[in-house]
Amino acid sequence: MNVLPLLSYFLSGALLCNALPHFISGVRGEPFQTPFATPPGEGLSSSTVNVLWGFFNLAAGYALVCRVGQFDWKSTADVAAFGLGVLALGLFGARHFGRFHGGHLPKQP
Repeated sequence: MNVLPLLSYFLSGALLCNALPHFISGVRGEPFQTPFATPPGEGLSSSTVNVLWGFFNLAAGYALVCRVGQFDWKSTADVAAFGLGVLALGLFGARHFGRFHGGHLPKQP
């Protein structure tokens, strides 16, 4: 079994998951963290930068899932690799950006 396509599908899932908050924030006209802000990943970038960054993630995710190997929605391995990429970046984003946007619930006394 060739592992390279599965790695590509995992990265594609992560990129497509990352595209959502950036693109949506940008389209709504809201600033959001990007790697281009100061400090990277913590400072806010403009809505225009977020639309561009979200679109780049979308294009790269598309290229990795549709142009590397032959992704098959009926293949458990293909879908699992893609889904794990989405889940991994989704959980990372929830933990990282929750610090800035109130996503962490306070500890109960």
